[in-house]
Amino acid sequence: MQSFLIQVAYSPEAWAAMVKNPQNRLEAVRPAVEKLGGKFDHAWLAFGDYDLVGIIHMPDYVDAAAFSIAVAAGGACKALKTTPLLGLEEGIEAMRRAQGAGYRTPGG
Repeated sequence: MQSFLIQVAYSPEAWAAMVKNPQNRLEAVRPAVEKLGGKFDHAWLAFGDYDLVGIIHMPDYVDAAAFSIAVAAGGACKALKTTPLLGLEEGIEAMRRAQGAGYRTPGG
């Protein structure tokens, strides 16, 4: 399973609906994640550019993209960001592979 950071900024209309009828959005969204073969780990309300952040685990990038597209198509979010996450060991392996990538800087 691949891990992803999900960041959501709700539209003013979505906030108005949630103020009128407070609800746990994690429970509302969890079935969509599970239908795509994934698992919603945790979610938090946040201050700043994004109103909600969460961690999901999906079978692959296509399933993560499908979830993001479904959320974006719903219209309740004015912004949605999905970021793939690497475990520390995966990151170290990526660093090792980068050693032999042969990348040259401009002019180098």
